[in-house]
Amino acid sequence: MSTLTEKPVAEQTGTPAPVPRKRRFGFEAKMLAPGILLLAALSIVPFLTMIVMSLSQVRLLGGLELDFAGATNWIRLFTDPDLAWNWVRTGVFFALTLGLEMLLGLTFALCMWRLLRGRNLVLSLFLLPMFVAPAIVGLLGRFLTDSTFGLYAWVLRGLGYGGDILGGPVSAFVAVVLMDVWEWTPLIALITLAGLSSVPLAVREAAAIDGATGWQSLRHIVLPSISNVLLVALLIRSMDAIRYFDIIWVTTNGGPADATKIVPVRLYETAFRFFDLGYAAAIGLVMLAVSIALARGFVRLLDKKGTTR
Repeated sequence: MSTLTEKPVAEQTGTPAPVPRKRRFGFEAKMLAPGILLLAALSIVPFLTMIVMSLSQVRLLGGLELDFAGATNWIRLFTDPDLAWNWVRTGVFFALTLGLEMLLGLTFALCMWRLLRGRNLVLSLFLLPMFVAPAIVGLLGRFLTDSTFGLYAWVLRGLGYGGDILGGPVSAFVAVVLMDVWEWTPLIALITLAGLSSVPLAVREAAAIDGATGWQSLRHIVLPSISNVLLVALLIRSMDAIRYFDIIWVTTNGGPADATKIVPVRLYETAFRFFDLGYAAAIGLVMLAVSIALARGFVRLLDKKGTTR
């Protein structure tokens, strides 16, 4: 009996042991391979090129030439006071635009959520700014704030403000912030409204029966239910706000006196106005690292809430 149990199962049953099959790529993997290789070529190759450029002095006269410069561009990046102020302006711009867009988007979404009639019409009209190209928004804002014939300038003159809106450092910064808020608040409202539609009606009715006020229901039921949706909306807008460029370039070109010159505008000027491509590559890599860090932070928050599982 012991000898029988000690024999392999294949010998006991008389059937040959299954031969392990070699792992092969399936049909789906073979079909995806060209796309993956193309994506790698379009992303990895430029990324490696930027790293090489950031360590070089790039010359364009007489043909492209890369002279190895070591850490010169990186030392300059971390010791440039003007770039430091560009990052400060970027942070202020980032906080103001995202804060206003989240607040206004949530407010408008709650208002449209309460609408019983005409919601689709109101939503369609409300989403129109989102479909306008940012460059067109900048041109429209530039005309509306023109000190000679601009509608907003005329209204402000009636209220006692006679200065040039895009000519003052503070007013120009406020103007480009409001232009971005006007364009992208509908996106936040749309995402929030989609989240509000999933809030259970039975829970809200039970809270109303128990005597909860509208504010208490919003604070303890509605907002916790859509917190994950708000984080997703914040992530989407953060990735776009960190590389904001179009409206500022069309309206102020980073002025007056660099008051609206954030990092993407500085990057564009460094690369395509002064042709300092090595230093521009270093700035671009830092912007990429900041974007990845922001995205990673939001993903961790979503992961803690169990949304990414």
